[in-house]
Amino acid sequence: MTKRLPILFFIVACLLNLAGLIWNPELASIVKPALMPLLAVAVLTAAVENGANRHQLYLLIAAELFGCAGDTFLLRDEFVFFAAGIAAFLIGHLFYISLFGRQSLKGINPMGWILSLIVMGGLVFLLVRFLKIEGALLAPMAVYGMTLMLLIFSTLCGLLRFRQKLTWTLLFIGAVLFTFSDCLIAAGTFKVVQFEQLGFAIMVTYLLAQSLLAIGALRLCRKK
Repeated sequence: MTKRLPILFFIVACLLNLAGLIWNPELASIVKPALMPLLAVAVLTAAVENGANRHQLYLLIAAELFGCAGDTFLLRDEFVFFAAGIAAFLIGHLFYISLFGRQSLKGINPMGWILSLIVMGGLVFLLVRFLKIEGALLAPMAVYGMTLMLLIFSTLCGLLRFRQKLTWTLLFIGAVLFTFSDCLIAAGTFKVVQFEQLGFAIMVTYLLAQSLLAIGALRLCRKK
């Protein structure tokens, strides 16, 4: 039972955060910075119990801790904190890509890379147009968008190339949900999409994304 406590604490914190978004925004803000550290503790506990590649585990924990930094920065409305939050999440994505891509992207030929980058660039262009991003924000948001596309691509390649279908499916769905959550944040920030429970939708998809990425990564990190 003791070994289950970290995951139980994480689940309770998620429920408190989501409930707070509906009934008590102050509660949601208090709980939010604790979400990713609690997930990291749960990951470490599971890794100790089941065994994991230490280097891959460090990458996973680093991604989650930068997610915590992003969560904390985005609690503030000022632009500088929005920029810092996006930067923190970008670094976290790079840790995820390093973890997944080390295996899934290995051996892709140059033509495959060229075609994939064209497709990813086209998707980012459509997103930027939809979100009506322009001016000084265009370049950094395009870079962030390409990072998200590369995160999805790295998990999709693993799903298509390797036998661990459940592991890579979890990672792929997690990457897609993370991208969707970030698009909702951008849509809300730039006033493209507005509805009453936008914050709730962002956090539901975000928490599912981080959870699926953690579960999939732990499966990937198991010592052979």
